[in-house]
Amino acid sequence: MTAPTTPSGYTSEVTSQWWDDAQHETAPELRWPNNIEVYDKMRRTDAQVMSVLRAVTLPIRRTAWRLDPNGARDEVVELVAEDLGLPIVGRQTLPPVRARDRFSWKEHLYHALLMLPFGHSPFEQVYRIEDGQVRLRKLEWRPPRTISKVEVAADGGLVALEQVSSTTGRAARMPVDRLVVYVNDREGGNWLGQSLLRTAYKPWILKDRMLRVQAQTVDRNGMGVPVYTASDREIVGESAEDRQRREQQEVARGQEIASSVRSGQTAGASLAPGAKLELLGVSGTLPDATPPIRYYDEQIARSVLAHFLNLGTETGSWALGSTFANFFVESLQALAGSVADVATQHVVEDLVDLNWGERERAPRVVFDAIGSQRDATAEAVKVLIDARAITPDEPLEDFLRLAYGLPAAAPSTRQPDVDEQEES
Repeated sequence: MTAPTTPSGYTSEVTSQWWDDAQHETAPELRWPNNIEVYDKMRRTDAQVMSVLRAVTLPIRRTAWRLDPNGARDEVVELVAEDLGLPIVGRQTLPPVRARDRFSWKEHLYHALLMLPFGHSPFEQVYRIEDGQVRLRKLEWRPPRTISKVEVAADGGLVALEQVSSTTGRAARMPVDRLVVYVNDREGGNWLGQSLLRTAYKPWILKDRMLRVQAQTVDRNGMGVPVYTASDREIVGESAEDRQRREQQEVARGQEIASSVRSGQTAGASLAPGAKLELLGVSGTLPDATPPIRYYDEQIARSVLAHFLNLGTETGSWALGSTFANFFVESLQALAGSVADVATQHVVEDLVDLNWGERERAPRVVFDAIGSQRDATAEAVKVLIDARAITPDEPLEDFLRLAYGLPAAAPSTRQPDVDEQEES
């Protein structure tokens, strides 16, 4: 048996330069590129959609991101850490030398997580040459709505992305060796990904319609409908034609009065003798749109495993809060892991390859476990010191003074650290 070195089948049709399943979307309005505008509208106009997106993204953005040396040489680790603005695992964190015109990891992470609503979030690499070294200047975000073409190889690998200017019509082709593309739930050669909001689309659009019905119900029936009843008085000696003409004029005038009824300090109406003006409400019970609206909100939260957003409405109790939160946090861990993998492969390793070659060992991007941060209480610090897990030195004292809002220690009264105590 010989080891196969070339594939016989394909993942994506080369002739189509496309991931065929991307056009198998059953909802026409959610087929690319129309879906970009739909998902953008969902996140900008619906409070529940924005709430679930923030519930997913904010913990990932808040957790500490670091650079793990991963056995790489100090020179390599320090250059990558400086360019990415990330602290090195196990080393003291130092502020960057300059921030202006430099790469910002926080800003990059925010734009990278836009792959969640849009399915994909591409970046183009931009470098600078300093002292004979290739340094990362920035990763320029390419908005998903500007992507006009996706070129995919037969094995499903990305070949290039293309943008077309909406003003000049000029096309810009970006090959894969200049790209960093974050994709949510990528399957094979589908570099457009799957929006996190796809399963929330149906409850969102039904909820939007129900909100309109609710607003119309209040608007039409909140004050009641003005109804004018003409008088039935008779005038002695009036002919039938004159009476018919008078009644028509009175009804027309009554319609004007009813249509102009408004609330306010100057509101009022003048009626003919025997006429009547009433505000009549709807007889019977009006449909209540609140329960279906609440149900649709619950389904939107369920689509991202954020069940805890529904506690108190869906379950009526907080008893299951910890169980729901655990599932949700695990999903965030997996999502942050995919971001770290892409950043390591296509940002860190590209930077190392450009400076030292492809055989040089590269560090990797890592993050603290989401939800693992704990406040450093005085009792916890004392237990760690008594157990000799940490050493009471100057950096620890400075940190505790800052954490508890205490003034900085004066040099004359500062306690000597452990090394000074041993020497004395």
